[in-house]
Amino acid sequence: MTSKYLIPLFSIVAISVAGCGGTGGSSGGARKEIRVVGSSTVFPFAQIVAEKLSKDGKFTSPVIESTGTGNGIKLFCAGVGATFPDVVNASRRFKKSEYETCASKGIKDIVEIQIGLDGVAFAEANNSELKLKLSPVDVYKAVAANPFGKPNTTKNWSDVNPALPNVPILIYGPASTSGTRDALAELILTKGCDSDPAMKALKDSDKDKHKSICTRVREDSAYVNVTDNYNLIVSKISANPKAIGIFGYEFLEANTDKIRGITMDGVAPTYENIASFSYPGARPLYFYVKSAHLTSIKGLKEFSGGFVENWGPDGLFKQRGLVVAPEDVRAANAKIVEAMTPLDPTTLK
Repeated sequence: MTSKYLIPLFSIVAISVAGCGGTGGSSGGARKEIRVVGSSTVFPFAQIVAEKLSKDGKFTSPVIESTGTGNGIKLFCAGVGATFPDVVNASRRFKKSEYETCASKGIKDIVEIQIGLDGVAFAEANNSELKLKLSPVDVYKAVAANPFGKPNTTKNWSDVNPALPNVPILIYGPASTSGTRDALAELILTKGCDSDPAMKALKDSDKDKHKSICTRVREDSAYVNVTDNYNLIVSKISANPKAIGIFGYEFLEANTDKIRGITMDGVAPTYENIASFSYPGARPLYFYVKSAHLTSIKGLKEFSGGFVENWGPDGLFKQRGLVVAPEDVRAANAKIVEAMTPLDPTTLK
């Protein structure tokens, strides 16, 4: 990997609506540029595609906003027409409830494309003396608001696990609107929670209570929410050797001169371990296209094709820290882009 000197830049670009005519729906007006919202983890990859798309002047430069996955999907699902986004980046898959919200607003067909793999990485400063080795149970006990149904009273890492250092818990992590937070909840917190047989059984008897106990994050100073700017987390933990951070693997890969990964169940957050799914926090990344905008927003299919051109072993995405998906997954998703095949909502949870 050669990307550690590449630090993704996050900026919100103002949206302009220009021209006249229609973009489908009843919102009126038309846009020359593609509008993209969503995941801050997928943002730098979408930026690469946008820059290449507009380089020869054939297409207007797409407008990309780093809003977080949850907020991005809300914007995407708000309606059809020029005032609504064409694409949403997502660091986790669409939920069934989100698809139903889209459908209620007249968005019937959505194209789902997996662009590659990422991992929910835990990191500390290179000069940190913590040298943490964590497990999903450790993280759950440290992060959950009510671990195993009781208020979280842990203050130091040693309260979580006697084998860990007697140092105050200070975690900079993703906010509730982030897909990375959702992935943290699903892949790490729930796994730690379900290590208790009573909690695992609760999932069948009271699903909502199980979700609350297993995934709600504490709100005191031990866990600091950082909204859609993971470079800020990198900055915070590199300046404080007693803090740790949680973000997408690409931010670890891009900053190995400042920070190092923390193992999870003895497995380091590396490219190889994420690619093989041996790392517990491995996850796929996606983007979604609004089919109703394909004929009226110039360059939308070409923009989608730009992901295909860059997600392979020799593509630019790998240089930015994306873990390349297996060949069969890339081939299947390339076919989806070519045909712009809508996703089957019955596969959503």
